[in-house]
Amino acid sequence: MDNNHTRLGEETPQDLARRLSLPFTDWLLLSRALTHRSYLNEHPDALEDNERLEFLGDAVLDFVVGAWLYNHFPEMPEGDLTRMRSALVHTEQLADFSRLLDIGNAMRLGRGEVQAGGRSRSALLCDTFEAVIGALYLHAGIEAVQRFLHPLLEAASDYILTMRKNEDPKSMFQEWAQAQGFSAPQYLTRAATGPDHAKIFEVDVLINGKVFGSGVGHSKQMATKAAARAALDNLGLIDL
Repeated sequence: MDNNHTRLGEETPQDLARRLSLPFTDWLLLSRALTHRSYLNEHPDALEDNERLEFLGDAVLDFVVGAWLYNHFPEMPEGDLTRMRSALVHTEQLADFSRLLDIGNAMRLGRGEVQAGGRSRSALLCDTFEAVIGALYLHAGIEAVQRFLHPLLEAASDYILTMRKNEDPKSMFQEWAQAQGFSAPQYLTRAATGPDHAKIFEVDVLINGKVFGSGVGHSKQMATKAAARAALDNLGLIDL
């Protein structure tokens, strides 16, 4: 592992593993999981970023979360299981796991990304969490991933059910609008910025020309859901 570029105040992969009781001995692998592509641009001696591990971690998360839900909620129908899994592997939820575990301080980012607030950006926190899961699976197997994830899933699922975050916010907002006698909500894309591979969409949700909420996301679908969720929060119907 290259420690030469660890800046003051950052957590090393070894310290992160020790603090979170992660059974790593391959520090190069964990270091790679924490390495954003912006770091590679400034440190050509770093061999690889975390995008491939992120891809693997995404698949491992889908399986582990799905299996946990299947066993944890034996009476829950398939449609509800699917919505619960989507809520638990949603970008913001995985970013919240990273925040809870303080993974942001161990991420290896380029200086520009750090100055732009990368350590607190949900997309980067989510991606890094997925990459760490992918690395943990490669290094120690599926049971190690389960031991790490299950306590997080237990707490998050209780919160999701209490706050109705497993329900589709667009459907919830449409039901509210209908109950009030309003017309159906309309979703207006206010802006689409960034390169094609990393576009950010900004969407407003309106009823009768009045904006009820706004959201951003890496796809129009994500942004419209975020806008509906913001509208429900503004109305006091859910807690973001």
